[in-house]
Amino acid sequence: MRSFSNLWYWIMLAVMWSSASHWVLGVPFDVISRARRKGGDLQDDLEVLVRINTGRMLDIARTAGVWLVAFLCFILSALLMLAIWYEIEFAQALLFLLVPMCILSLMSLRTARMIEAGENAGTALHRRLVRHRISTQALGMVSIFVTSMFGMYVNLNIGVLG
Repeated sequence: MRSFSNLWYWIMLAVMWSSASHWVLGVPFDVISRARRKGGDLQDDLEVLVRINTGRMLDIARTAGVWLVAFLCFILSALLMLAIWYEIEFAQALLFLLVPMCILSLMSLRTARMIEAGENAGTALHRRLVRHRISTQALGMVSIFVTSMFGMYVNLNIGVLG
């Protein structure tokens, strides 16, 4: 259960943030950039994709949001107890994956609400999606940095021989 010295953990962390920054509200970023450059039917496709994905996201948040937050708080509280009180490295590693993704989910909900409120077409939509992608990348950079610092601390504390 040594997580921070396992190569697969770091590969999973990189793939998770790479995927999160590529899929902006469920829409691939290449669709966004092509719609910005060419417009026309590509812009219509982008607007439809964003409308479908934001509608799904907001519907889930409105119908099951309270239960999802309660379940997530339970899981994070259990992991936090295992990570801090019992010092289980696997729980610490999971927290470093889940907490930033929870923050990203909140950022995505906020962006979806802004798009639903009126930024759902043209350059306003492009600007909102690009801004969301940049904030996702910034969150990912901070998350990877903090995770790597803590992982190095854990690895140096345990030592070579365990």
